[in-house]
Amino acid sequence: MFNALARTGRLRRWLSAASLSVLVLAVGVAAPAVAQGLATAGSAASSSSFNQPGDLLIADQFNNRVIEVNAAHQIVWQFGLGPNDFSAQSIIGTNDAQRVGSFTLMAGTGTPPSTVPECPQGCPDNRVILVNRSGQIVWQYGQFGVTGSGPNELNTPVQSTWLPNTDVLITDQANERIIEVNQAKGIVWQYGMTGVTGTGFDQLNNPNSAELLANGNILISDENNNRVIEVNRQHDIVWQYPEKPRRELLSGAAFASRLANGNTLITDSNNNRVIEVTMAGEVVFSYTTDLQKGSNRAPLPTRAVRLATGNTLISDQFNNRVIEINPAGAIVRQEGLLNVSGYSPTTTTVGLFAPYDAKVVGDYTGLTPPFGFGQ
Repeated sequence: MFNALARTGRLRRWLSAASLSVLVLAVGVAAPAVAQGLATAGSAASSSSFNQPGDLLIADQFNNRVIEVNAAHQIVWQFGLGPNDFSAQSIIGTNDAQRVGSFTLMAGTGTPPSTVPECPQGCPDNRVILVNRSGQIVWQYGQFGVTGSGPNELNTPVQSTWLPNTDVLITDQANERIIEVNQAKGIVWQYGMTGVTGTGFDQLNNPNSAELLANGNILISDENNNRVIEVNRQHDIVWQYPEKPRRELLSGAAFASRLANGNTLITDSNNNRVIEVTMAGEVVFSYTTDLQKGSNRAPLPTRAVRLATGNTLISDQFNNRVIEINPAGAIVRQEGLLNVSGYSPTTTTVGLFAPYDAKVVGDYTGLTPPFGFGQ
């Protein structure tokens, strides 16, 4: 989201340093939501290494953590206690994270049954949390381990996006809805009928992401409907890819963002590729992640973000790696080991475990703007 706005700097006029200060004072670190858990933020480097432009922020899904990694593959910040911890002190099965100033917003998706041996029946998290650099929760929506659709309840939140007005856009996947939540935890806008799947008006099927566009519309990856849709605030679909969903065109739409050139970058997960399409639906860029020798046969990539350099950052989920490719498709950076899972609190050279999302700190042309506050 925010591609055009981030480039023009208009977002900085919308959201000032003062507004975040008001937010933090308003929720307070002693608020009831914060009292639900104080997680340990392990650090493999000094605090001066935290939040550096060019570092990667990775949602390391089945390692139950969010990490910041520098160019030397060192983990300089971590939230979560690792793959064997399924308490509120970790972020269980996290699918998404973004840096908001020096705060980190993340979605605790949880783990489904039979995903990891330590949690055979599945372990829900169902929280969206905002944490400070010390790992303290300063805002939360949803309750740890509680699955529902009522007030302050979620069911498999797979993505959360910080909005310029300090609301949070949450993709509440198993509730079949996108909700915009304010800091008082009120739902101020919703797309999708709670608990209802379909392709009709105001209906979704297993949505996997939602991004705010410069025109105020919302771009939604409607995963099991095999489509990406742009909707306005009146719930009208104003753009869709593909126009008539076909699995060979798009299957398992995991993520989409609108680029500065007007095209849309889409993670076509079940087809193991990333594509860039024009508004007319023409594919002008494609990269497949399962062609390298030793690759998982079904890596199911989940996030692709276009960087300011023109490179593309890809979360290659079941290849257990994050890769940065140049426009020619050559890998210029990799975190994790190809198709090998692993865990270390200090380095990614030992491996990652199904990383679901990655973003570059300070380069948010596809996602969150560099607010420039809360440092």
